Amino acid sequence: MTVGNESLDPRRIAIVPIAGLNATKMLLQYQASMLRMWANNCELAAHNFDRGLETFRSVTEQRQRDAA
Repeated sequence: MTVGNESLDPRRIAIVPIAGLNATKMLLQYQASMLRMWANNCELAAHNFDRGLETFRSVTEQRQRDAA
């Protein structure tokens, strides 16, 4: 083969989309892991908020009982 025909080699042409798909797959895996981490942080924040709300309720109820 000559140098000019190497660019039309079917094996080389097939490698380009495969490389692009591999890069896309890695990007999607990264985005999915970031989304999982974000969802985990949201759940943790909701849990902490709920725990704080329960503490606030119990303190408020205790003060009302003490005042009565």
